[in-house]
Amino acid sequence: MKWIVGLGNPGSNYEKTRHNIGFMALDALASRHGISIKTSKCKALIGEGNIQGTKVALIKPMTYMNLSGESVRAFMDYYKAPLEDLIVVYDDLDTEIGRNRLRYQGSAGGHNGIKSIIQHTGTQVFNRIRMGISRPQPGFPIVDYVLSPFPKKEAELLKQSIEEAADAIEFALTHTFEQTMAKFNK
Repeated sequence: MKWIVGLGNPGSNYEKTRHNIGFMALDALASRHGISIKTSKCKALIGEGNIQGTKVALIKPMTYMNLSGESVRAFMDYYKAPLEDLIVVYDDLDTEIGRNRLRYQGSAGGHNGIKSIIQHTGTQVFNRIRMGISRPQPGFPIVDYVLSPFPKKEAELLKQSIEEAADAIEFALTHTFEQTMAKFNK
């Protein structure tokens, strides 16, 4: 079973914010394949299903971003899920809106959700899809920026990023992550 974790914050007041682009990508993937992400387990909402013949669990941690690792660890322990079958999807300030970057290891790069996952798994080696949200204008506080909604002028780039992340996840289910990176890192 492959497990895909989209990072975000629970609650309607965070739903359309930049920090929740990982949730948005999972919702798009779930919608494509008729998977309902509603089961509450492991401090997360989980949807299980089949995509292209591969059993998947789509996971949205409900711990708030900074504690995402608690949910990842709980799922890992409960299902005995190997880290090599994990893909984490999250927002990235250092990638411009509309682009995604795939990696299989690295530091948290200042992202508190990733920092929490590294702390709870004890490794920096896991597959990631970093979805670009661009950096704010100088002087605009990062925390306010990531918790703000996407402006209408970025709607098309946001949609493109979400669709490409869902495409990359689908591709990764039947290919190695190296092959997936080669195809989707432009």
